[in-house]
Amino acid sequence: MARWLPRSTDLTRFCQKLNRVKTLEDDMMETSFNRCLSTIDLTLLGIGGMVGSGLYVLTGTVAKEIAGPAVIVSFIIAGFASLLAALCYAEFGARVPKTGSAYMFTYVSVGEIWAFLIGWNVLLEYMIGGAAVARAWSGYLDSIFNHKIKNFTETHVGAWQVPFLARYPDFLAAAILLVATAFISFGAKVSSWLNHVFSAISMGIILFILIMGFVLAQPKNWSTQEGGFAPYGLSGIMAGTATCFYAFVGFDVIAASSEEARNPQRAVPRAIAFSLGLATGAYILVSIVLTLMVPWHTLDPDSALADAFYRRGYAWAGFLVAAGSICAMNTVLLSNLFSLPRIVYAMAEDGLFFQVFSRVHPRTQVPVVGIVVFGLLMALLALVFDLEALVQFLSIGTLLAYTFVAASIIVLRFQQQNRDVPAPVASGQPNPEPHEGPSGGELKEYESFSDKLQLVDRDKSREQREPGQLKAAFEPYLEFLSDFYPGEVVTVAVVTLMVSAICLCSILVFGNTHLHLPTWSYSLLLVLFSLGFLLSLLLIWAHEQQHSTQTFQIPLVPLSPALSIILNIYLMLKLSYMTWLRFAVWLLLGLLVYFGYGIWHSKENLREPRPQRVSARYVVFPGGSLEERVQAVQPSSQPATGMPDTDTDDCKR
Repeated sequence: MARWLPRSTDLTRFCQKLNRVKTLEDDMMETSFNRCLSTIDLTLLGIGGMVGSGLYVLTGTVAKEIAGPAVIVSFIIAGFASLLAALCYAEFGARVPKTGSAYMFTYVSVGEIWAFLIGWNVLLEYMIGGAAVARAWSGYLDSIFNHKIKNFTETHVGAWQVPFLARYPDFLAAAILLVATAFISFGAKVSSWLNHVFSAISMGIILFILIMGFVLAQPKNWSTQEGGFAPYGLSGIMAGTATCFYAFVGFDVIAASSEEARNPQRAVPRAIAFSLGLATGAYILVSIVLTLMVPWHTLDPDSALADAFYRRGYAWAGFLVAAGSICAMNTVLLSNLFSLPRIVYAMAEDGLFFQVFSRVHPRTQVPVVGIVVFGLLMALLALVFDLEALVQFLSIGTLLAYTFVAASIIVLRFQQQNRDVPAPVASGQPNPEPHEGPSGGELKEYESFSDKLQLVDRDKSREQREPGQLKAAFEPYLEFLSDFYPGEVVTVAVVTLMVSAICLCSILVFGNTHLHLPTWSYSLLLVLFSLGFLLSLLLIWAHEQQHSTQTFQIPLVPLSPALSIILNIYLMLKLSYMTWLRFAVWLLLGLLVYFGYGIWHSKENLREPRPQRVSARYVVFPGGSLEERVQAVQPSSQPATGMPDTDTDDCKR
């Protein structure tokens, strides 16, 4: 029976395969794509991904049903929360200017299986998101023509009463997706130009809404007679924040486009900052205008802006609002279709997904196979499926990606490396660099004598510590942590931090409702898990991190990513159990793809570690001065004949 059980070495090797990280090329700017996008192009792509139908629908829904006029505060808090995640994306996009967004960022710092699962969830997120926006676009246009398109389809094609299928086939939604797919396949420059046109029209109409809205504003609509500014209190504001947070999820299109940016080190952080700032400002100002034009409790959740102008006697303005909504939804469609094939390309290029999707058209320089295939899949989803039940699935995929990117930032900052980008070895073993023992009484082994000489200088000036090592100020109190490799304690602390955050948020969300905990146990668990979170944070902070590089770096690490992690986990736990059930099923499908294809075809799997051919190794016996005894030791992998003499020599620097 025992012979069928896997050996410990096999299990160790298997775990190393799952957690191996991507080896990056020396030239990060080399690409088969066309680097043609400027900062303005990326900024408008980000705005197009964020300022969509939510501006015309979400503001009215949250104002009437959740927060009242305090939806303004909800958008401010949601904008700040999104900023934490956006800054993490900005740092990664500048340091690793490769397509793939959250998938790529996780792969270069956390591990392969985690990166695959993030990419797998992002695929479904973009497909459902694009199909849902296409159906909303179709429904909005149909409502302008008094639902004639819907009535014609139900009359001549028929209506369905099948679970998970739409009431009728939406040919208009499928058609707009096919047209958008055709434009995207022409290249990044054509896609960017088309996005410029729709974004310019959309922003012009938003400017008109703001000017007209402030002219028609009535401050009495915030008075106590109408319910006051925050009729639902703080709980309503926070509930509104959770909903408004999803209005800002489109900025990751900028990170996904970094391989097509001319100067990604500068363009990506600037574009993310500009687009998020403009989108947040647009949502806040439109919310102010909307709740000042008409009383918040009389808003129409489905078409709040158009209805507000109609009730104030400006019915003609409703057509402008409808045009702005359609243009905004067009930019969201372009954003989804632009990002999705590039993430698929990144996974296929790494060997984790089917190789056919890594093909780039030689003339247009875009992954045309991925664009066509996933454009058709999106059109099929929009044509026949009922997407309302699946839309909430978008939230969990986005929040999971944000969580892993934030954790990856912490791991990357405290990771020891020789160049500005992480390039760990594929085998998952420590790099075959010279490593020094943690204490002065241990032997130090080097591949060459010059390595030993460099390390003597490094030991001489202990204040110049490597990233991941314990800070000198904490060494007297945490001396036992010096026995670990640089970055090893930080990695364990990040895992502990995430576990503590999950437990803490679970108590906050389910403690009084589902678990029915007594007050004393509820308070005790909150204190314990809060202490675990804070101690993990302090333990990370007690280690050296990488010094500032030439690219953008998020400030206040590890505090900023830790806040993003706990916020994302809290919002994920607020989702319904059906969303989690669908998420689990999709994850299982992803694991089948990974273990059936990805783990065997991974490019990192092909980079088998080879024994290094060295003529001699040097073991340095610690001494009290710069004069040390060096003994040439015969490598175990080579025969004894023809080797250098093993006599002991004295070496003096």
